[in-house]
Amino acid sequence: MREDRPVGRRTALRAITAAALAGAARPAAAQAFPARPIRLIVTFPPGGSSDVIGRILAPRIEARLGQPLVIDNRPGAGGNIGMDIVAKAAPDGHTLGIGAAGALSVNPSLYPNMPYDTLRDLAPVTMLAGIPFVLVANPRLGVRTLPELVVVAKSRPGALTVAHGGNGTAMHLSAELFNQMAGLRIEPIPFRGSAPAMTAAVSGDTDLAVVDLASVSGLAAGGQLVVLGVTTPERVSSMRQAPTLAEAGLPGYESVGWFGLVAPARTPAPVVEALNAAFTATLREPEIRARLESVGTVAQPGTAEEFAAFIRAETGKWAGVIRAIGTKVE
Repeated sequence: MREDRPVGRRTALRAITAAALAGAARPAAAQAFPARPIRLIVTFPPGGSSDVIGRILAPRIEARLGQPLVIDNRPGAGGNIGMDIVAKAAPDGHTLGIGAAGALSVNPSLYPNMPYDTLRDLAPVTMLAGIPFVLVANPRLGVRTLPELVVVAKSRPGALTVAHGGNGTAMHLSAELFNQMAGLRIEPIPFRGSAPAMTAAVSGDTDLAVVDLASVSGLAAGGQLVVLGVTTPERVSSMRQAPTLAEAGLPGYESVGWFGLVAPARTPAPVVEALNAAFTATLREPEIRARLESVGTVAQPGTAEEFAAFIRAETGKWAGVIRAIGTKVE
């Protein structure tokens, strides 16, 4: 018995040492995550939609992950500056980015010299929210429905104008997609954001506008704008009376602004899974969904794989639209 004890102690010691070495060799991804505060890069200034989304989600994410979520606004170049920071960060899940449709799917076709490759340098985590757009008309144009607009536009080719939130924005591309699918040429007029575009349509400086849903509701109710349709594939609960453009006479039309969460490429799968679980659970909370809806967005949680497939599809879709109109940003 006495001779067995040293052997047992040596065996136990070897086992402990092996376990310690295995732990030391284990990849950082398998260690506890998160180990420190998470930096969330927002690619637009404070007060913008992506910033508001981040700040609505932050307290719940902090509670779920047990670490602060520090929002870092890095605007510029249509989102490219902020996304480039994410793409070049350490792939450990402690630097994330909220990217809009532009930075994640449109800009590769708009900018000749992109600082990153969306599909190669970023790891999709989850879709966060979508922004429905609305096609509205000045009442003086005399149209109440989409078919009526098509008749007027075809009788006056090139004479009508549609305001949008800036060249290369989702609102601009929504207007161009409408032109292509309807076989029309309504001249897109750029403004610096949705609010100025809406003001142009109200004043009659333009005949039409493609603007975000939150900007329109009160003006439509007051008769200052006529809602011809929403750009989403399904009707929007906060404007249930408005048809989709697809059901109003343009089958297959779909265009929404959207925001999603990404990490640097090569972020370990367990970390991506942990982040996806925290964010999607938060997005499914009724209170969070209601708060997002109050600022004109719709929660859209999903898997990382679904978001990756969506980015690929959107990239191809808008590349075709941009090629057709020949738009570039220098």
